[in-house]
Amino acid sequence: MKLGLKLWSVNTDTYYAAAQKLYQENIFAYIELYIVPGTLHTLEAWRKLKIPFVLHAPHFAHGLNLACKEKEDSNAKIYKETKQFADELQVQYIIFHGGVDGTIQETARQLAGFHEPRALLENKPYVGLPKMGGQLCRGYSPQEAGYVLEQAHCGFCLDFGHAICAANSLKKDVYAYVRDFLPLKPKMFHLTDVDDITSEYDSHPHLGAGQLDMSKILTLLPQEAMVTVETLKSFEDNLNDFAEDIRYLRHLLG
Repeated sequence: MKLGLKLWSVNTDTYYAAAQKLYQENIFAYIELYIVPGTLHTLEAWRKLKIPFVLHAPHFAHGLNLACKEKEDSNAKIYKETKQFADELQVQYIIFHGGVDGTIQETARQLAGFHEPRALLENKPYVGLPKMGGQLCRGYSPQEAGYVLEQAHCGFCLDFGHAICAANSLKKDVYAYVRDFLPLKPKMFHLTDVDDITSEYDSHPHLGAGQLDMSKILTLLPQEAMVTVETLKSFEDNLNDFAEDIRYLRHLLG
C-alpha cells in the first residue's frame, strides 16, 4: 500500500522541509498536491523535491466548477495551469471534484473536453459545508460518479469520508454506501477519521480520534492501493501529527 501526504501548492514556506524529511524516512510514498490558482511561481520548488506527485485540481471555492456551463471558460484557464503543474511534475493522476449545483451532465461534458488521460473524479458529500454555502455537490452517488467515468473516460478516487456524509444525507447505511462505490474500481482513496458518523458534513480528524470503524474501511482497500491521508494539520511548522497518523494506520495494517 502506498500512503500519501496532502499538501497545497502554497505550502512551500510551511511544510516543505518537513515533507522532505519524512519522505527520506519512508513515512509516505507520494505527495498529493492541491493546486491553488495563481501559484505557478511555486512549481520549481516542488519539482526540486524529487518526490512522486499526484495533483488535486482546484475546487469550486477556488473557481473551478465543472457543473456550471457559465464557468466553462474560466474552468479551462484553471485547468491549463493545473496541467502545467502536472506535466512538469510528471504526475500519475489529477483529481477533480464534480462541482456544485449545475448538472452532472455538464460535469461530464467539461471534464471530457479536457481530454486528460490522468483525470480521476472524486466522490463528494451530498451537500457542502454551511460555511462554504451548503450547495448540492456533484458526484455524491455511485450513479453520478459512474456517469462521469463513462462519459469522460476517466478514473475514480474514492473518498471514504465524503461517501459517509452522502450516505447520511440520503438516509443510507454508511458502510454499505461506501461499498456501493467499489464497482467503480477506484484508482486512489482518500482517508480521514470522521467526527460524527451520523453527520452529512465533511470533517478531517486524526485517525483514531473519531467515530469511523477503521478496521471495516481497511478491509475494502486493495493491497496495492494508493491512499492519501487527509487528516487536518495541527501544527503550522511540522508534520508530526501526520507522521503519527501514518504510524497508527500501519499498526492497524499489521
